[in-house]
Amino acid sequence: MSADVETPAVAGSGRRTAGSLGGSLIVSIGLGYVLTVACQRLLPPQEYAVFVTFWGLVMGLGSALSPLEQELSRQSAVAALTGGKAGRPALRAVAVGMFVAAAFSLALLIPPVNERLFHGEWSLAVIVLAGGVAFACQFGTRGLLIGQHRVKSFSLLVVAEPAVRALILGVLFVSVAYNVVSLAIAVAAGSFAWLLFARPARQLLDVHVEGDGWGVTTRRMSMLLVGAALTAAVITGYPALVGLLAPGGDGDRVGALFAALVIARLPLTLIGPVQSLAVPFVVRLSVTEEGRHRLRRVLALGAAASLVLAALGALVGLWLGPWAVRFVSGPEYAIDGWPVAGLVWSSVLLVPMQLLTAVLVARTQARLVLVTWAVVTGTASLLLVLLPGDTVFRAVVALAAAPALGLAVVLAFVLRRAPETVSGATSGTGETSS
Repeated sequence: MSADVETPAVAGSGRRTAGSLGGSLIVSIGLGYVLTVACQRLLPPQEYAVFVTFWGLVMGLGSALSPLEQELSRQSAVAALTGGKAGRPALRAVAVGMFVAAAFSLALLIPPVNERLFHGEWSLAVIVLAGGVAFACQFGTRGLLIGQHRVKSFSLLVVAEPAVRALILGVLFVSVAYNVVSLAIAVAAGSFAWLLFARPARQLLDVHVEGDGWGVTTRRMSMLLVGAALTAAVITGYPALVGLLAPGGDGDRVGALFAALVIARLPLTLIGPVQSLAVPFVVRLSVTEEGRHRLRRVLALGAAASLVLAALGALVGLWLGPWAVRFVSGPEYAIDGWPVAGLVWSSVLLVPMQLLTAVLVARTQARLVLVTWAVVTGTASLLLVLLPGDTVFRAVVALAAAPALGLAVVLAFVLRRAPETVSGATSGTGETSS
């Protein structure tokens, strides 16, 4: 069949996919904001400080596990090209993620660590453990669905996660049974939404299909998970990074900055579904030289557009940011316009960065993903330590500069000549040549 005949159908399918996924993301963002703002309003400041530490850890762990979604979408998409299903390597990847989540969470039970983070509230560490292990299964389920282009089920699962949290939050509010622990349970419960989609996901697996063994899978996933952990350090976990490297007595100003950061970063926690949609798209496009050329052109134009959008967003943040933060979080959260401008600039640039690293995942270039996020986190960390000025100044400048440098690095990686094939069979490090 000619390309002219196929193009309208492909275009229509693409519009339906974008519409379905876009709608689910809008609903997810809205529900996520409800939960974030409600917790700020329901808890007194001293309890919210403990809760936001829990929130950062569990969501940071979820972000660190998000490469599972991209990796399984890649495996599923590669198998679909030949009419097959993902096999044992998919289960091995999820098992590696579950082990990492459990190991991280158990470390939170170490008495000095638990006391520093949760003031001795052991149940919060156990909730992180349950939510983290469930996150690994959830991302695996989403990857299988989107890799086989099951867009409807995938979109429903994206919405189900925050919907479960919001539902339990509503029950807690009505029964006046909310506190730090009960709200933490509501947050972790969303990680179990995958159970509603376990059956259709199981139909996309064939456990008799062999592939990469434990060694290859563990090495590849380890690099991807470490890279994602570095990503989380500058997104959901940034308050902890600031507290570790640039502690100060700025008090209310730092609190207002973190409140603005939580609001600005929330959409970034939902970019994972778009990344997973990008992975099979790159797999299919990379089959031909024409497709690879088209991909490079789209990526270059998208990066340029993101810089323009980031600049415009920063201007809006400078003008409306202080009012928006007070409106959402409360009048006690006072912040200047320039920190909000820096946060918006950073948040916008992190979107194309994450999409571009998804291209590297599709090419099984896990090492380059790790290098990219090491540059971002390393730059932010150095600036937090070395810059003069107060905590707010260092935090904002570091967060504005690091993604700009990271975007340049990852763009250089993806614009190089792409591998001629994208397959599940890779060398021991999980890399293909470029």
